[in-house]
Amino acid sequence: MANVLRHLPELEGMELGYIQGLMKSMDEDQASLFAQVYRARRKDAQMILILTLIGFFGFAGLHRFILGQVGLGILYILTVGLCFIGTIVDLVNYKSLAYEYNVKMAHETMAMISSHFPNMGGTTT
Repeated sequence: MANVLRHLPELEGMELGYIQGLMKSMDEDQASLFAQVYRARRKDAQMILILTLIGFFGFAGLHRFILGQVGLGILYILTVGLCFIGTIVDLVNYKSLAYEYNVKMAHETMAMISSHFPNMGGTTT
């Protein structure tokens, strides 16, 4: 069983618990590979907050592009963040936006590294 905090010390809260559940059946080599790939793909909640704040002063929807939500990003640009209401809602929910994106990246990372370790458990979809 791999120690999550040794591989990904920057995790906290719900994300930490979720990743700990994914990594509980991994050995150290698997956990190390997962941590390298996941760290490169995850988004920090503070970065999402900063990008959302930029929406008030310039480029509304930038955070949606970073989160891979291109359609919503274009909509935010065309409607000035849905008349700032969408931007305000995203300011309140920035942590859940980052968490949802990171959960998606964790599943994609698990699928990606399971090809390197075919006997790895915990690949749920």
